Amino acid sequence: MDLGTIWFILWGVLWAVYFVLDGYDFGIGIIRPFFSKSDTETRIMYNAMGPFWDGNEVWLITAGGVTFAAFPKTYAIMFSSLYTPLMLLLFSLILRGVTLEFRSKVDSAGWRKLWDVCNFLGSFLPALLLGVAFANIFMGIPINQEGILQGNLFTLLNPYGLAGGLLFVFLFAHHGALWLAQKSEGEIRERALKTAGKLWPVVAVLVVLFLVMSWFMTQLFSNYLVHPALFILLLVPVAGLLLTCKYRRQGRPLAAWVSSALLIGGAALFGVFGIFPALLPSSLNPAWSLTIENSSSTPLTLSIMLGVALVFVPIVIIYQVWAMHLFRHPVNQEDLDYDEAY
Repeated sequence: MDLGTIWFILWGVLWAVYFVLDGYDFGIGIIRPFFSKSDTETRIMYNAMGPFWDGNEVWLITAGGVTFAAFPKTYAIMFSSLYTPLMLLLFSLILRGVTLEFRSKVDSAGWRKLWDVCNFLGSFLPALLLGVAFANIFMGIPINQEGILQGNLFTLLNPYGLAGGLLFVFLFAHHGALWLAQKSEGEIRERALKTAGKLWPVVAVLVVLFLVMSWFMTQLFSNYLVHPALFILLLVPVAGLLLTCKYRRQGRPLAAWVSSALLIGGAALFGVFGIFPALLPSSLNPAWSLTIENSSSTPLTLSIMLGVALVFVPIVIIYQVWAMHLFRHPVNQEDLDYDEAY
């Protein structure tokens, strides 16, 4: 396996891990206005993601950094072609981070409500924009031979792109509800499980709809038809979808959350392997697509990066596993009374 292919796989895995980890943060922010009945419940929701959200975003930086270093031409064209949605994504993420730090600075109901609204927008918009962006990448972006987008933001808001956006929003909302169930107790835990139960049928319908649209509107299945063994990858998200429902009904939120992680990560990798060897397919002409061959860095650069990744990625994983273990207990009143609590 050549270095370009190895980095393509790592590129896809890093994005999948980011969706899994930051996805539950987005999900909690999305369901909060419809779930929380009091300021105490809102604080429980904030503190359910509080120790983890900034660590989860490390994977976004890593995925973006890999795109920049391993596939610089793809990075340049992606961030120019998708400039508007990616800038909106950046500002939304900044807004979400600010809400977590600013909400408790003033003892005022109006102040807290303002930042709660900002937190919802800073969770909903990234989920929607990521879904729209990656759905368009899976379908192919109208870029010409020079890598210039032939269209604008509204070009990306096509039916398939919007279907991807809705899928991400509901996937993350469902994922977040399961995480909240794991990180809470009593009545909140039960309501979180019920919320996940209400979202699951919507997620299932959107998954099926997206797959059907992918069959007719994209070339995602081409690699799978040429290499049928790859359909094993599709079994991962399907199994995750079914197991999520099973474990939720059994009242096992952690197992259900892990299954939801398989659903999200498997779905992302299904799309990534579907466009291989392209990173940014052109819908105007396949010859204008950005691929491993025409956009990767030099073999020396890829070799050095691989050595660095083999050292530091495990360190990040160990840190995050340690953090999840340290804060594994459900959020309780003692946590809320802590001076540094959200």
